[in-house]
This record gives sequence, C-alpha cells and structure tokens, in this order.
Amino acid sequence: MPGRPVASVLTLGCKLNLADSESIAGRLAAAGYDVVDHLCEAEAVVVNTCSVTHVADRKSRRLIRAARRLSPSAPVAVTGCYPRSAGTAAVEALGADFVAGTNENEQAELVAKLAAAAPARGRAAAVPRPATLHTRAFVKAQEGCNDVCAFCIVPRTRGREASRSIEAVSGDIEAALARGAREVVITGTQLGAWGRDRESPLAPPDLIAGVLARTDVPRLRFSSLQPQDITSRLLALWGDPRLMPHFHLALQSGSDAVLARMRRRYDSAGYRSAAARIRAAVPDAAITTDVIAGFPGESAADFDATIELCEDVGFARVHAFPYSPRARTAAASMTAQVPVSTRKARMARLLALAGRLGETFGAGFEGTVRPVLWEAQRTTPEGPRWHGLTDNYLSVYAQSPEPLAGRITPAALGGPFEDGLLGSVGGSW
Repeated sequence: MPGRPVASVLTLGCKLNLADSESIAGRLAAAGYDVVDHLCEAEAVVVNTCSVTHVADRKSRRLIRAARRLSPSAPVAVTGCYPRSAGTAAVEALGADFVAGTNENEQAELVAKLAAAAPARGRAAAVPRPATLHTRAFVKAQEGCNDVCAFCIVPRTRGREASRSIEAVSGDIEAALARGAREVVITGTQLGAWGRDRESPLAPPDLIAGVLARTDVPRLRFSSLQPQDITSRLLALWGDPRLMPHFHLALQSGSDAVLARMRRRYDSAGYRSAAARIRAAVPDAAITTDVIAGFPGESAADFDATIELCEDVGFARVHAFPYSPRARTAAASMTAQVPVSTRKARMARLLALAGRLGETFGAGFEGTVRPVLWEAQRTTPEGPRWHGLTDNYLSVYAQSPEPLAGRITPAALGGPFEDGLLGSVGGSW
C-alpha cells in the first residue's frame, strides 16, 4: 500500500550547509514527506551544493546528475553555493527543475514548489534503508560575509552578512532537541560577525548567553571563530558546562606576509595570543583549524612558519587544503602562483603533521574520564564498536551490550584506536 511521499535531501560542503539541509528537511517533513539523507528513488529531491573549490563544483555537478538519473520523474531542486557561482542556467542544464539561493525565504519557496510539483503519494519500497538517529544538529545563526578574503568565493555565493535573532536560533535549537538531538552546533558563514548588522549591535557572547538562557540544550558547540573574536567576555561563558570545550579557530597561514596577501584580519602573533587565551581559560579545550597550502607567493620560509605555528599551538585537528584558484577572486589573478607539485608536497607535510598533532592531543587524555555523546555503531577490523565524541572533540570507540546511540555517558579513555581512542563506558577499565 502506498505510503507517504519520500524526499531525499543530499548535502555537500560545510556545517552551514548541514544546517540549511536540516531546515529544509524540517519544512519537507511538515509538508508531509518522509525525509532521507541519501540517494534513492524519491518523489522529491533537494541537492544542497558547495562551491568552495573546483573539486566541490565537480562533486555538485555529479550529485545533481545522479539525482536526476535515479529519480527521473521527480522534481529536483538545487540550492547552496554552486548555483550562485555557476549560474542558474548551468544548473538547470544539469537537470534541476528549481534553483534556490541560501536564505530562509528562498528555501521556504523551494519547498513550496517541490510540494506543488511532486507526486501526492509515495511507494512503500522507496526508502532502501532506515533513517539514522541524528544525535547532533546544526543550526544557522548567521549568513554571509563582508570580509572578502583574497582566496574565497563565499561572499559572492552567500552574500552580505545577516544575523538571525536569538529567538529564532533558540527556537530552532528547541525543535532539534524535540527531534532527539543531544548536541547542537551553532554555525554561520562568519560567526564572529553575528550581531554587528543589528540595529543595536550585538556580539557572539550575546547570542551564546541568550541561547543558554532560553534552551535546555545539553551540549552546545560554537562552530568557527577568528582570533579577533576571542575576548575575555566570550571565554567567560565557558564556565557553563553545557558549552563544549572546543574552538575552531581559522588559521589559513602562519606567515604574516601570506596572511596580509590573503586579506585576513589578524597576524601570527594575534593568532598565538588568541590560542594562549583559550588554553588559559579552558585548559582541556580542543583547538581545531583550517590551513591552506600553496597560496600564491607562499615561499618555503612562509610554509615553514605555518608548520611552526601549528606545532606551537598543538592543534587537535587540522583541516588542510591545497590552494585552489577560484574565478572572480583576487588570488586567482595574483602572480607567483605556486606550482601544483609544490602544493601537493606541502599538503603531504601538513597531513603528516596533522596526524601527529592529533595523536599527541589524544594521548594527553589517556587514563582520564570524559563525557561522550554516542552516535552509532561503526565497523572496525576488531569488530563493531560504538562511536562517539567527547566534550573536547575526541573520537572514542567502545563495546557495549546495550544500545548507546543518543546517550551521554562517562567513558574512561584508553590508547589509540582507529582515528581516536578506545573507551570504556561507565568510566572504569
């Protein structure tokens, strides 16, 4: 017997895209759809794209084509950054029926168009596997960026800065908790800019304090900041145990000359100072970062400065990317483009360093007990293990005779395992 229509919401890219997809999925569910997050034959499809690099563009094109092939009679809607970088006509040529931007009004209109165009009823066999419990939710607090860094196309694809209200963010968090989330990640294009576009300017500490006062969220993460955002007022909020000791602090380069060419608003000394303030205020915090290898004009000495800064800070994780020229950005027309072979060699050094730093950070917590939010079982060479994240962003793997998904428990941390540490549920070995 036919069931509810199925909508497939497919996501590429950053945490902000995940937040947008969760919002779209909520709207589709309210419109009467069963929503899945994987490719399947569906009555409606949304492809939320990324355009941060040429590789992301290619993945976006492939996913749009795949969705069109698998659901030939369903309306396919495309949103995210790729339509704004490639143009609506190019996206429609790939098979999209509807193309939308990234703001709330555009996405609400997209869902309305899908609902009007999609078949009214679904097929019982349309979902190839059961839905997964999502223990972590992503909520957008801010859209757009005014900084125009030399390498970045995002200001063109996401537009000018626009902050959502504390009430709207808190409402989305409460809705996520009602769906079963135990942890919420507040995200945005440029989170440190939250509030400065308001009639009475505010700042990120106002948002965090407002959310903590208005919701019962058990675990809250604040997605990404820059060194100039790390103030004593901000750090004082981490006295609340619901705020997770994890700071994603964008770096990009440890060379002052490169940072200046990138148009970043800090230098290496400012970055070191911000990291030191975090360590002093939240001693067990994980500091994670993004680094670009091979930006135009980056010398061997510039890259060595990046390696040195990474070692000095002791990052828990490093997201490393080779520089990728993007049309309509200042860096694409810069002279002294670094050869691709050099970028690859520097990437290899960065990845090796990231692995060592991650192992060192994890080793510092062996023998301690930390709270873990358990997500799902994973297959490992040693058999199935429950996987979760500590408050300070360590991956933990443990055996348990009882289901752990969605539970927060203490866990004793042991030695290295997979991409993290072994754990013992309950806090004893």
